[in-house]
Amino acid sequence: MKLRVYVDTSVIGGIYDPEFKEWSGRLIEECMAGKITLVISDLTMRELDIAPEKVKKVVEGLPDKNLEFVVLSEEARQLAAYYIKEGAVSARHLVDAQHIAIATTKRVDVLGSWNFGHIVNLKRIRLYNAVNLKYGYPLIEIRSPREVVRHEETV
Repeated sequence: MKLRVYVDTSVIGGIYDPEFKEWSGRLIEECMAGKITLVISDLTMRELDIAPEKVKKVVEGLPDKNLEFVVLSEEARQLAAYYIKEGAVSARHLVDAQHIAIATTKRVDVLGSWNFGHIVNLKRIRLYNAVNLKYGYPLIEIRSPREVVRHEETV
């Protein structure tokens, strides 16, 4: 079974960032090769609306069979509100909470992001997962693309 990886805009735009290019690129390559399914939300697509054309073209170039499009449901909106209410993140970072809530409610295998301030952050991951457990949701794996891509063993 293929790994389902929810990605936010930072991963897609990371292709054109010198610091993140290698690992975002490898994640996209794994999608192209059919090794993983990238899960992309309407929230991410809205964020891409204001991105440079070359970033938009990254998603356009991916094979449909290796993509899954999901939406910010009422359930995800409520879970994001719980993250804020419980102090996992402030209301100023509602969109970040919504990304995590979408990934959680869609039960992806992992959420990939380069947002180390409010998403890929050990303290916050623990808080998000505490909220998930409190409200009956599973734990969510949150990692940088570097941690998500397959590392071939040379044994």
